[in-house]
Amino acid sequence: ASEDAAIEDSPNRDLTGFEGLNERLPLWEAGVGGGMIESPNYPASSERNFVALALPYVIYRGDIFRVGGRGGARAVFLENDRLELDMSFGGAFAADSDDNTVREGMPELDYLVEIGPQLIYKIKDFSFSGGGNSRLNARLQARAVFSTDFGGFDGRGFVFEPTLTYQQRGVFLPDTGFSLALRTTWATEKLHDYFYEVTPEYATTVRPAYDAKSGYLGAELSAGLAFPVVKNVRGFLTTSVQFNSGSANENSPLFEKDVTYSVGVGFVWRAYKSDAKATW
Repeated sequence: ASEDAAIEDSPNRDLTGFEGLNERLPLWEAGVGGGMIESPNYPASSERNFVALALPYVIYRGDIFRVGGRGGARAVFLENDRLELDMSFGGAFAADSDDNTVREGMPELDYLVEIGPQLIYKIKDFSFSGGGNSRLNARLQARAVFSTDFGGFDGRGFVFEPTLTYQQRGVFLPDTGFSLALRTTWATEKLHDYFYEVTPEYATTVRPAYDAKSGYLGAELSAGLAFPVVKNVRGFLTTSVQFNSGSANENSPLFEKDVTYSVGVGFVWRAYKSDAKATW
């Protein structure tokens, strides 16, 4: 591989989508997406949750406000060909405690969302003699986390997540994309409490009371493959491994496994796209 200066666009551009690197991206696109994912009930849980969804698929690529793609929903404050600073919003950790044995009798865990600033720095672009291009980014996120039952929101503290991401377009086939990410997570006590604290009222003979503390939560290595199925339809495969050993609360009775994993499969059908192009 060699350094390639030809990829002159936003550092947050998705290299695994419909358009090639030499094509301008539509200002907006819409359609339907669906998929299935299996993951731990919560970080370090030995029990698992299976979710299957079909949802509208919408991407908007405005100069400031953007929705969809790899960046979720965000407002961009600063951007050049190497740096992006934004305020972003998205889903957070998998959290589901329905029928969870180790948490029996405890309050259920709700869905989690997070919002806060994000800094993305493009470390380097590469091109390959056999075809294809790739990008290595560093990403820093500092976000507030909230749980919701869709009737209200409760604050669950803050997380700090440094991440290295690698994307490559032109894996096996010219329009196939590959992504790899390594993320580490630190959190304030309130989020650790949400996952790992056992107050005296919920203590049992097999689940002693435990006072959770702030600190390191864990690391995750994830990989994804995106590929064309037919015109305007792309398929996705994703997997990740969570490394929970060394967590600040690995002695909690609710902390069960040092290593967990997630797997998923999905598709996107792009039914409409704008003639107007994004400026980045």
